[in-house]
Amino acid sequence: MNQTFTVQGMTCGHCEKAVTTAIKTLDPDAQVSIDRAQNRVEVTTEQARETVAAAIREEGYEVVS
Repeated sequence: MNQTFTVQGMTCGHCEKAVTTAIKTLDPDAQVSIDRAQNRVEVTTEQARETVAAAIREEGYEVVS
């Protein structure tokens, strides 16, 4: 299922890698696309939306929506 998150605090490539790694830890088959300029993270996964959001938050980023 496709999920889109608005994530605040991603400022560099390291941030993108941290978010991607957190999501891939939940689901190694997840597809992750990050648009830092738009604060957008798009994820294709079977994981629940709140589970993915929690993984992003655990990395220190704010999930706005």
